Amino acid sequence: MNQFVANRLVAAQPVATGAAGFVIDSERPADEKARERLLDRAMGPERRRKTCERLRAGRLPADGLALVARDALGRIIGTVRLWHVQAAGVQALMLGPLAVDPWWQGHGVGGALMREALARASARGHGAVILVGDAPYYARFGFSPRLTAALDLPGPVDRARFLALELKPGALDGARGCLRASGAKAAFARVSRRPALTMPARRAS
Repeated sequence: MNQFVANRLVAAQPVATGAAGFVIDSERPADEKARERLLDRAMGPERRRKTCERLRAGRLPADGLALVARDALGRIIGTVRLWHVQAAGVQALMLGPLAVDPWWQGHGVGGALMREALARASARGHGAVILVGDAPYYARFGFSPRLTAALDLPGPVDRARFLALELKPGALDGARGCLRASGAKAAFARVSRRPALTMPARRAS
């Protein structure tokens, strides 16, 4: 197990983050519209055209692995979800999108979401997490492009940003070829979406 993950204490209740002014919590059904607005602010409407979206469309996130960050007033200021995928019969999780409200960027929200997401994934017995994102940022959590050398996505991807982390040694052994969605299918619900101004951020697609 990755030492970073091994050192985390997982709790089902919201996880306080000291003096930072926010907590990490499980996503609730009532959070959906606020989460969509946050994603538009942080990533813009082009997020729906990303290759990784093909692995999420029509699927439910992995059980217990849809998290949000809430400020002192309970407002959603960050979000991350993990999704079931597989390649050549090897199961893994795909992380994304990870996004933080532009006004909260630089306050440790993204890092706190990552730490809690990885800890909960490990506690639930998952073996590996894959994402597309900024390699120098995600290296601090143990992600590397080396583990995705034999993998592909169902669309274009920058190989330098195609990263993975094994929560269990050898979890991706034998994984090769194109990743495919393997999670439970979701009933579609129409959500109001509006484009918004964006700010640069380190995020997982």
